[in-house]
Order: sequence, then C-alpha cells, then structure tokens
Amino acid sequence: MHWQAIRTRGRAALSSIRSRLTRRTVWRAVLVTFALGFVAIGLEALIRARLSAPGARLPATLYTRPVAWRDGSDRVAPLAIGTFDGSPMDERVPVTLAQLPDRLVQAVLAVEDQRFFEHHGLDPRRIGGALVANVRARSISQGGSTITQQLAKNLYLNANRTPLRKLREAAMALVLEARFSKTQILEAYLNEIYLGQDGSRAIHGVGAAARYYYGKDVRKVSLAEAAQLAAMISAPNRTIATRHPEAAQQRRDMVLDLMQQQQRISSASAERATTAPLTIGEHSSPLLDSRYFRDFVVAGVSGSAPRGTAIYTTLDATLQRAAERAVRRGMERSSLQGAEAALVAIDPRTGDVLAMVGGRSYAASQFNRAANARRQPGSAFKPIVALTALQRRDTKAPAFTLASVVEDEPLSIKTRAGLWQPANYDREFRGPVTVREALEQSLNVPFARIGLAVGPDRIVANARRLGITSPLHAVPSLALGSSEVTLLELVRAYGVLADEGSLATMRTVLARHDGHGDLQVDTTTRVTQVADSATTYLVTSALQGVVTRGTGRALNGDGHLGAIAGKTGTSNDWRDAWFIAYSPTLVVGVWVGYDDGRSIQMTGAMAALPIAERFLDEATPEKGWQQFEVPDGVTEAYAGTGVGASEGDCGTREVFLAGTEPAESDCSTITIHGWRGAEEWGAALVRNAGRLLEGLIAQRIEARRSRR
Repeated sequence: MHWQAIRTRGRAALSSIRSRLTRRTVWRAVLVTFALGFVAIGLEALIRARLSAPGARLPATLYTRPVAWRDGSDRVAPLAIGTFDGSPMDERVPVTLAQLPDRLVQAVLAVEDQRFFEHHGLDPRRIGGALVANVRARSISQGGSTITQQLAKNLYLNANRTPLRKLREAAMALVLEARFSKTQILEAYLNEIYLGQDGSRAIHGVGAAARYYYGKDVRKVSLAEAAQLAAMISAPNRTIATRHPEAAQQRRDMVLDLMQQQQRISSASAERATTAPLTIGEHSSPLLDSRYFRDFVVAGVSGSAPRGTAIYTTLDATLQRAAERAVRRGMERSSLQGAEAALVAIDPRTGDVLAMVGGRSYAASQFNRAANARRQPGSAFKPIVALTALQRRDTKAPAFTLASVVEDEPLSIKTRAGLWQPANYDREFRGPVTVREALEQSLNVPFARIGLAVGPDRIVANARRLGITSPLHAVPSLALGSSEVTLLELVRAYGVLADEGSLATMRTVLARHDGHGDLQVDTTTRVTQVADSATTYLVTSALQGVVTRGTGRALNGDGHLGAIAGKTGTSNDWRDAWFIAYSPTLVVGVWVGYDDGRSIQMTGAMAALPIAERFLDEATPEKGWQQFEVPDGVTEAYAGTGVGASEGDCGTREVFLAGTEPAESDCSTITIHGWRGAEEWGAALVRNAGRLLEGLIAQRIEARRSRR
C-alpha cells in the first residue's frame, strides 16, 4: 500500500471521530474521569489514612542484650544493631503528647500551623496566603500545608510537589481529621517529623532530636531549645547550628517572635530566650557493626516481626566491639593480603551467641564465614577424638588414658584413595609419647593411631552428640580433621568441654517487646548432658597444657589469662588456621584463610591465635576467668614408669577416670575427687590388690618350680 493511500485513510478515520465527538460528549468524559479520580483518591485515603501508637512507628529493630553478660544481673541500655527487614535505621524515641513540655508544643504550632485546633485538616486562609506569596515570588516559596497534611505526606506519600500528590494529601488529611482526635494527630506528627541525620540514620521525632542535639530528655528542653527544634522542621539540614549558626539563630528568633505575637509566651520570656546562646551539639548514639549477626538472627527467626517490635538478642556490646577490633587489628598486622577472618564467641552454659564477626568487611562480602563456611578444622578436631578415646565404652574401661603411651613412628594405611601416610607438622618423629603429650604438641601420627584404635565411626557418633551436623566421613584421616565443619559448630562442640559435658541449645534471641508493651521472653534454650563430666575434664586438663606449654603457649604461657584451655588447628597445605579457647563461661573461636582455599602459609598459632588473644585480653572479667572445677570421678595419681621415667621413677602426676589409674604406685597417695571417684577408686583398689596377690602367688609357684 502506498503512503498516499495510508494518509487518505487516516484522514478519513479522524474525520469520522470528530463528527461523533460533541462538546457534551467531551465534557461528560472529562467529568467521568475526574469523578473516578476523586473516588480513587478518596478510597485510597480511607484505606491508608490510619494512625498507630508512637512506638509502632519504629521499624522492627534488633538490639543487643538488655542484661550485662559478665554478671547476668545488671541491666544495661540495649544498642540497636539493625532492622529486622534490613531497611535503613531510623533514630526514634517515641513520646506521648502528655510527656512533652507545653513550650515545645506551642513553638511547633506557632511556626507550622497556628490554627491547628480550629480547622478540619485543610486551612483555606493558610492556602490562600501561600498562593499569593508564591505568585509574587514566581516560585514555590511557601507551603500551605497544615500539620495534618504534613503528617499525611510523611506517613504515606513522597515529597514530590505535584498537583496529584497535593490532592491525595488533602484527601488523607480530611480522613485523618475525621477518624482521629487533634491530640492523636499532633502526637503522631511530633513523633514522625524529620529533624536531620545521625550519620546514616535519619532522626525522626522531637524525642530523638532532643537526645541527639542536646543530649537530654525532651521533657527537659528550655524555651530557646524548643524554639530551635521547631525552627528546624521546615529545613533541618539548613538550620543546624553546628553547620549554619547564623541561619539557625535567625530561624529560632523568628519562631520566638511568632510565639510572642500569637501570645503563646510573654515578651520577657521571648527576650530571655532570644539572648540565650545556641547550645545545639551532636550526641551520636554508639554504633555496632554487627550486620553478620543481624543476618544470622533474621535467618533463624520464623515469620516476620510487626513494626514497633523490639527484639533483644544475646549479643553483648562489649564483646562484639572487642571481636571487631581483634579481627580488624589482627588482619591489619598480618601479611595476608586479601585473606578473610571470622570470630564467634558463646556462653557454653546457656548457648547464647555473644559476639560474631563473619568477615573483614560486610560491605565487601555479606557471606558469614563464622556460621556458613565449612572448612577443614585440622588439629582443632583432635579434642573430639581425645574425648572419644578417653571415655568409657559402656561399662568397660576406656581405650586410653592421658598417660597411655602411643608410638610416634612412621605409619602407612591402605585406603580406597590410596596409601595414607600421616606426618607431623615438623616432619619429625618422637618415638613413644603419652596421649597428653600428643594433644599438647598436636602430633598427627599418634592421633592417627588413636583414631584407628577407637574407630572413625565412634568419632563421628561422638561429634554428632557434641552438636556437629556437617557431613563427616568415617575415614582414618577424620582423626586429623579432614572433614569440613563450620566455626560455629566447632565452638559449640568445645562448649561441651567447657560446661562439663553439657550441650546447650544455641540461642540468639532473649526477648521480644511489641509496640503494645507486651514482653515475650524466649525460653526455648535447653541443656542436655551429652558427655561424661569426668571425661571432659581430662580433655580440658590437656588443653590447659596446650596453652601453657604446648602449641598454644603464645596465648597464656605467662599465665596472665588464668584458667584458659585451648587448641590450635591447621588444615592440609596450610589452607585454614584455627584457634579455639575456652573457660567455664566463654568459648571463642577464630578462623583465618582465603575464600578460594589458597594456602596462607601460616599455622593456627601464627594467624588465628593472636586474634583470639586480643579478644580475650578485652573480654577477661576483672576478677579473672573462673577456674575449672574437678568433677566427681576424677583421680590424680603418678603415672608410674611413664615416658622418660627410669625404673622405680614415679613419673609425673596425671588425672585419670577413677579406677583407671596405674595399678602400682609407691610414690604418693592418690587424690580422689568426689564420692563417685572414691567409690570407683575403692573398687579399683580391690581389683589391684587381687592382681597383686595373684602375682605374688604366681611368683611363689614359679620359684618352687625353679628350685625343683
């Protein structure tokens, strides 16, 4: 079809449409369109224009613990650590109208809406005055919005000055006035107005503004301060005294003048307030960079949290700051460019997560390496193997004691993957060593032998009881930490050692406080006995030796940390560095490595231990760490002719499960802990006496035979 034909047909169609359109038809269409528009605006206003309590205007917010962790009794001021939905933080301090001083209310009414109690949402006189001023200025220099209109805009609309937005604002203002009292509207407005920034957090409401700018409760602001707050409402960023002192003073004095003209204050009061100096400052709320923990809590909370809900978590502000500093300074002082680090601390008695750092920078990477990264723990897994080896098998004696001798000699094992030949860190062999020495010096070959003796399946089962849920492969190398786990799992497993065999359900939330004042305390935590307390003490005793004379001696070789146990860990090819330390009340774990699994060429003692040490230096209570109590069923005795001891030598003192101590001991009496230990030792004494008698009888018989 040619262009000429197309144009002809188009003109014909337009002519046909014009012939059908009359003025009456056009006006009807316009009226119907406007009517539908007004109906839509009215319906929107009816549906959306509602108010809630001041506290409910807060987003659902997570806070630090409201009770100090160190003593568990003193209440502390919780710090906000983030919103539940990840939205930007607002600085709000909800107040009721009855709590506000009258001078502040009068200052706001004088400058923002002097006829607030007279109109019904719209003020024709104010609108007309603003229109005349704008025509004269040939720009929008004044607004005619009432407080109710401003509230509608702040709650439901944006700040774009368009005719449609003004119509919606007016409709919502009328609905608000019809639904709520003037007191409710004014209270909502004073809690909602934007009054500047505290860093990245917006300051909303006079309660938060008084605290930020004056460092005081809003009920204590003076007349001059009240006028200054009211003066900031129209343009807070241009009337802040710290940045624009002249503009701030002019605007404040204008408010005071308006208050005097409207007879809200006396001339004398206005004069005194006008001569008062500007006292506005900045009192920022302390911040915690705990976004990794915030994400972890939200992921573990089922459902959503309504606005106004305050969620009090287990995070301790003091320990979290110590954790952040320890990771930051530790990585700054290392030579590991681009490496990552993670730290997590828990209270083993309750399962509370007290501090969590999931990486060097949340802004650079939101992946939480403390909770979600599975890596080989290396020698940090050996305490779990030791616990398996030292515990009784049903009613039978354990496979090993801490004094048991294990060969540190070359070992070759045929596996499905080929020949496995474990080696020590320094590639040297020491010959016969005790289980304690193997754990303190983190010797691989002896622990490979121990793992084979007790069986990988039993090690897996024991790890499961300690709370490790990651996949574990029942292979010989499991004893040396070849299966990947998370830092949080490993810290919880060490918590069983710290709390005498008890595993506490992990907890991140202590309580919730909704916008209606109801407090819901979290009681889901529970503690389960998963290991024998006496056996866990044996492992703890050896791990105390790790930090006093073993691979972790750089932590506490001088004893300045008191009763601390711990273990280093380094995975294959130096890819992961670990260090876990604990007392009866705190467990802290640190991991250092590259996300892509590259070798860091450093051990756990070199890369992870210094971070844990910095953390513990700040976290240590004034009275020091609580001592580990020796539970029932533990015996102290000389190890007899142990490693390095000559014939007749008593060896060294060692701790045993009652009844497993050496049969012959001529050097000293045996120390028994608890009634259970005494009973078991008594039974062992009878057994040993019987063995001794049998031995003497056998010697007599053999002597007679030799004489014959």
